[in-house]
Amino acid sequence: MRFLLYLLAGLAGGVLGGMGMGGGTVLIPILTVFCKVPQHLAQSVNLFSFLPMAAVSLPVHARNGLLDARGIWPMAVPAAVLSALGGIFVQNVPGGALRTGFGVFLCLLSLWQFRSAVCTMRAGRKKGA
Repeated sequence: MRFLLYLLAGLAGGVLGGMGMGGGTVLIPILTVFCKVPQHLAQSVNLFSFLPMAAVSLPVHARNGLLDARGIWPMAVPAAVLSALGGIFVQNVPGGALRTGFGVFLCLLSLWQFRSAVCTMRAGRKKGA
């Protein structure tokens, strides 16, 4: 039964991630709240699940001409190094603090998305007026 719950959690995260919403913004809460997975493990699973998704989506985006590879190395190298350092650092952060930090991140992300939607709507009205 637990396997089915994990399977449904992964499916929900994958479907929502494929729709453009970050899969981790859904997968991590699903794993921690509904599957009772510890915060560190849920975030690790999310990061690990990103690898096969990126391996599948990258060639598709490249074939469709949606990949702009200019400046990729100045972004990719620091991202890889800082991700590894962050993984080492977070091992010593208590799960509750990590959960709170992730919750704050989700709240800030929702405010940012709301602001972006309002600005887009305003710009659309100005064009149509």
